[in-house]
Amino acid sequence: MKFWVTHAVAASIAWFGLALGMVLTVFNVNPPTTIAPNSLGLNDDGIAGLVGRVVDSLSYFTNLSNLIVAVVLTMLARKSARGGVSWHAVRMDSLVMISITGLIYALVLAPEAQVEGVDIVVNAIKHYIVPALTVVIWLILGPRRQVTFGSIFTALVIPLAWAAYTLVRGVFIDAYPYGFVNVADLGLQSVLVHIAGIAAFGMVLGLIFWGLDRLISTVRKSAVQ
Repeated sequence: MKFWVTHAVAASIAWFGLALGMVLTVFNVNPPTTIAPNSLGLNDDGIAGLVGRVVDSLSYFTNLSNLIVAVVLTMLARKSARGGVSWHAVRMDSLVMISITGLIYALVLAPEAQVEGVDIVVNAIKHYIVPALTVVIWLILGPRRQVTFGSIFTALVIPLAWAAYTLVRGVFIDAYPYGFVNVADLGLQSVLVHIAGIAAFGMVLGLIFWGLDRLISTVRKSAVQ
């Protein structure tokens, strides 16, 4: 399968997961679940709660990371040779953020997740399929040298902006997308420690991706010579 086709197919899967999830959100057809105190999800049914449901959905790190992956894979399908500080940062984000999404969901959130009906498909795409595809395709096809050492740090801009938005919005609505950022329950200090820990973990992942990229590039260059 050609390079652009692989990225186009993966991008289509990511876009499909996002679109299907948004359809479920707009029409409020998600199965009823128990909503923990101070968590997102307490919106009215029908038109009255439409804006709240959509904003809540877009406020999840899961959807942000899947959106970044969808955009990055779409751009790679259109043109693989890309560069620049902004692109390197976003490319690194597509790998690190989606990896964090998959790992945190599998290790922390999955045991308590209440998933039924069509949402099973959406959940599988966003938390398992897209994370796995993104990393595997990058390992096999690259393109190489698009994650730089500097992007380990510049890639923090988007996730830290998400964290700031989450905390500021939480002040006004007293609700948070995940238990580990629930200030009302844990307190601001504990939440900031969690955010710092995840940011540090993200930097470690970034260092791993950068190292693997350099290693694969060197091995392939030696094989050609």
